[in-house]
Amino acid sequence: MTMSPNEALALLRDGNLAFLNDEPIMPPLDRDTRLRLAAGQSPFAAYISCSDSRVPPELLFGRGLGELFIVRNAGNTLDTAALGSLEFAVSVLGVPLIVVMGHEGCGAVQAAVSVVKDQARFPGNIGKMIQPIIPAVLEADLSEGTGIESAVRQNVRRVVRELRDDASPLFLQAQAEDNLIVVGAYYELGSGKVDFFDLPA
Repeated sequence: MTMSPNEALALLRDGNLAFLNDEPIMPPLDRDTRLRLAAGQSPFAAYISCSDSRVPPELLFGRGLGELFIVRNAGNTLDTAALGSLEFAVSVLGVPLIVVMGHEGCGAVQAAVSVVKDQARFPGNIGKMIQPIIPAVLEADLSEGTGIESAVRQNVRRVVRELRDDASPLFLQAQAEDNLIVVGAYYELGSGKVDFFDLPA
């Protein structure tokens, strides 16, 4: 079944509402489902989400095998692997929706904030990993009490903006033909709520 971008987003909203109400959707995980999916996948949404172990998209939306195409890295940033994966999801799998999701208390964003505010340094490749987040931190309101969460949301906005406007001709064409939307989201760890706060105009 072909799904429109807005139908895909509505399905995620409904799934998160069930999660919030402690009535999680139980997708089929039986052998027949696994055998059917072995022949091919047709996910209805692609996700770029944080690697944080507290942020599993399938569980937050009650989705099962073969439904979400997920790219995860610390800080939900775009690199060659993430972009190529999303291009595959859109151009080959026909995914109508890309969600960029940040979350409360993101350690990668916290590290980027500490670089900006305190000139912190990190060993190994951690510093390179958080470099793409620093422009969002510089744009965010870092006033007391709101700094990290403002930076998380701004990081989401920057990635969404890149996917909508700059990242790939494949995304631009799919959006121009109304076959794709890119949305930004923020996950609250304590409540379990996903706020879809950056929607297309």
